[in-house]
Amino acid sequence: MFRNILVHIPSERPVRPVIEVAVALTIARRSHLDAVAIGYESMSAAGMLVEGAGAGVAAVMGAELQRAQERANTAIAAFEIEAKLAKIAYGVRSFAAIPVEAGQTIGALARLYDMTIVLQPESSKASYDNEIPQQILFNSGGPMLMVPHIHKGPLDAHQVGIAWDGSRLAARAVRDAMPFLMGAKAVTVIAINEEAGEASSDQLVAHLGRRGITARVQRLTMDRGNVQGAILSVAAESNIGLLVMGGYGHSRLQERILGGVTRSMFDCMTVPVLMSH
Repeated sequence: MFRNILVHIPSERPVRPVIEVAVALTIARRSHLDAVAIGYESMSAAGMLVEGAGAGVAAVMGAELQRAQERANTAIAAFEIEAKLAKIAYGVRSFAAIPVEAGQTIGALARLYDMTIVLQPESSKASYDNEIPQQILFNSGGPMLMVPHIHKGPLDAHQVGIAWDGSRLAARAVRDAMPFLMGAKAVTVIAINEEAGEASSDQLVAHLGRRGITARVQRLTMDRGNVQGAILSVAAESNIGLLVMGGYGHSRLQERILGGVTRSMFDCMTVPVLMSH
């Protein structure tokens, strides 16, 4: 029921989209909300420590650590203002880390929550904050709600869309999104290039119906390169305020790489997306 929620507050990017969604969702769900912000230490400063050069290097590292912690503290302070005004139950954590450690730490931290809220990466603006959503998606073991960086206001989950392909990941996302689905006024199952199988869109609709959820299917045939665009088109036409989909990826040299449609959604999204891996 999303009673324990985590939100990542960016330290290098706008914070309002995720704060507004997280606080409003916490109020609606009567949840507890924890916020975490990370200040990133520069890799060049960290490299100086490895090389080792005495007191001068230590001073540079100390100053860099302090600046990183101050950035995290500033981000958390912005969250606390809104959390106190909303009178919600919340907790905060801020820390400084090099980017690689930051991703590993927050990915593990997110495992203790029912859902984690993050801001969509923005490739046109270089920031280590852009790497956090991917780390959480692959490492948290739970659902991730990604908010577009252009989003304003609370989450509108009255109309929910499900990107369905019958896969394990899509099924995981549907289960994780059940609290939203049960509260929605309308649910649209978006099936693109659907093939016959045991987990068809019609069978999903029947399954949802047994949970008291009325859903309709919209089927499309599309080139593989246009799948993400087609999903967003359906979302716009049906006034969908929340998309639900599996978060795909593969491993290359033990490094998680986003799959094609997932990568496209990370790059370009118009409504919040709940992803599960």
